[in-house]
Amino acid sequence: MSAIELKPMCKKDWASVSEIYADGMATGHATFEYQLPSYEAWNANHLESCRLIAYSGDKCMGWAALSPVSKRAVYRGVAEVSIYIAKDARGKGVGSRLMQSLIKESEKHGLWTLQSGIFPENTGSIHLHEKMGFRYIGKRERVGKRDGVWKDNLLFERRSTAVGND
Repeated sequence: MSAIELKPMCKKDWASVSEIYADGMATGHATFEYQLPSYEAWNANHLESCRLIAYSGDKCMGWAALSPVSKRAVYRGVAEVSIYIAKDARGKGVGSRLMQSLIKESEKHGLWTLQSGIFPENTGSIHLHEKMGFRYIGKRERVGKRDGVWKDNLLFERRSTAVGND
């Protein structure tokens, strides 16, 4: 794999982003979602800032974006992480590069807490989050169904050391 280049994600990247998202959905270990949204629906649910895409040459290797956790002003500094890595790029440092940059971007935009809900069987994502300073804060048991099966969701969060400490 050649060098990884990170850049802001834009609408023209949607074909590559949605392909990787669909692969993640197909595993049954990445999201409760089972149907790929349109770009417009995806765009409406994610912050305009803090959208990153990783390329190696002209191949998309992964992406990361943030969603607001609430419309209430008190939660304006809290966002939920989405990070998806292409099948052939997993375990090669793409997730670490994306997450490090996502954390920096989130702090530039005034976010003080990042959170993630991860299925227990998604050990790669759990490891990545722990490595990047997220801490396990609890488990929501049987919080939703995926393919007719009740799923638990492990909650992780990372508090910024640069924002929200005043």
